[in-house]
Formats: sequence, structure tokens, C-alpha cells
Amino acid sequence: MYTLTYESVAIPELNDRDIENILETARAFNSKHGITGCLIYHSGRFVQILEGPEEKVKYLYASIEKDNRHTKLNLFSEDNISERNFPHWGMAYYSVDEKNRGKSDLAQFNRNLTLLADLSKPTNVTAILFWKKMKSLISIPPSKTNN
Repeated sequence: MYTLTYESVAIPELNDRDIENILETARAFNSKHGITGCLIYHSGRFVQILEGPEEKVKYLYASIEKDNRHTKLNLFSEDNISERNFPHWGMAYYSVDEKNRGKSDLAQFNRNLTLLADLSKPTNVTAILFWKKMKSLISIPPSKTNN
């Protein structure tokens, strides 16, 4: 088994429909190829961890590198692993739609993700770094720009 984690910046034009397309494609591919993990999108940025058979994860990452819906891709950790840290995980998402953005909703989203991070028991450096990046990401206030 193998795991990697990366971060990237969404293109400014990314919208809710794009996120839904990403989710549909990812769920179908990951289920078929034994890949699990977690993708977090917040404030115009992505952080994702993938885990599964090494050749499948590397193939998926090569596809992600070519995806034009994000830029500034940075692979910041990879490991061989003996067990999954995210066996049933999908994607955490907070709407980028200004009409639906509320301070209390965002605060609850942040609390939930922080609680999940604090309760998780990462078994490798890549998972530890994923959670640290996630906490850093959710500390960014939402804005209209994706820089």
C-alpha cells in the first residue's frame, strides 16, 4: 500500500458544479481501483490524501497533475504504508457560493474538521502532514479570490 498528499489552488472560475463533477469522477474511479483518502476544498484551495495500491495511486496522481481546474500543485509527502488511515473517506466541502456562506456554518465546518483531525490516529508521516495542512487551510478566511 502507498499514500501521498498534495495541495493545490483552484482556478478562479471553479464553481459548485465543477466540485460535483470532481466528486462523481473521484468516487467512481476510487471505488473501482481500491483507492481511499480525503479531499478537502476550502477557500479556493485543495488538500488531498490518497491511499491504496501504489500503481493505482500514482496513476491517479498523474491524472490529477494534468487537471486544468487547479494550479500550483505541490506533492509534499508520500509513503509506503501497511494500513489505511482513511478507509471510508470521501471529501469535505464547504460551498464557495457567496449566497450560502454564513459565519456560523463556516465555524461549524471548521470545528468538525478540527475535531476529526484531533480524533484521528495517523499511522504515517503523510497522514500527519495532511492533517496539519488541513488545519492550516481552514484557518484561511473565505474570500472571492483563489490565489
